[in-house]
Amino acid sequence: MVFAQTTLYSSNKFWHNSPMIKAVLFDLDGVLVDARDWHYEALNTALGVFGFRISRDEHEAVYNGLPTTQKLEKLSLEKGLPAELHQLIYDLKQIHTKRALHGKTRPSFDKQLMLKRLKNAGLKIAVCSNSIRETVEVMLENAMLKEYFDLLLSNQDVKQNKPHPEIYFTAMEKLGVKPEETVIVEDAPHGVQAAKASGAHVIVVDNANDVNLYIFKNYLPHLV
Repeated sequence: MVFAQTTLYSSNKFWHNSPMIKAVLFDLDGVLVDARDWHYEALNTALGVFGFRISRDEHEAVYNGLPTTQKLEKLSLEKGLPAELHQLIYDLKQIHTKRALHGKTRPSFDKQLMLKRLKNAGLKIAVCSNSIRETVEVMLENAMLKEYFDLLLSNQDVKQNKPHPEIYFTAMEKLGVKPEETVIVEDAPHGVQAAKASGAHVIVVDNANDVNLYIFKNYLPHLV
């Protein structure tokens, strides 16, 4: 088996291989479910009705990981998207996203195994996503992962979305853990920025295919 390389960051100045980890926090899109393209395509379909589009390079460099509302605000500033179209485009985007989620999300047995092992080891597990709550729940239910989580947080559960670390601070507070006791798994730049700012240990992955028990080898070696 070939394992993808991941990048590790630590809040501790003197990092060591076995910190006392009590919780694992996961981003969702691109980490547990490879849905980044679905969101990108859904937004572009909605934007296309009004003659606007985000290129793939723009998405990866600027928009990836932001909530739809923030993407639309940036589009108004950078591409002149009329603000009065925001709600209509948002609603259209959600319609296309729901279709994709119901049509493309499949059970993820490797993720089930990983989460079950983490759960059985006594770790607290949470999802912290910049998506709306309905999207989070549908994705996890269709992937048959929802039962493993102690906490689900969406962009509707915080005042400031990623790249602000509020969602991670909130998760750690609700789970009763400290940053040094927490590992966060992220992929997109805005999410990585939020995770690092929370003070927790951070594992950066390229996509959902990279996420398995092996990425925790430096934090939870007894599970690998």
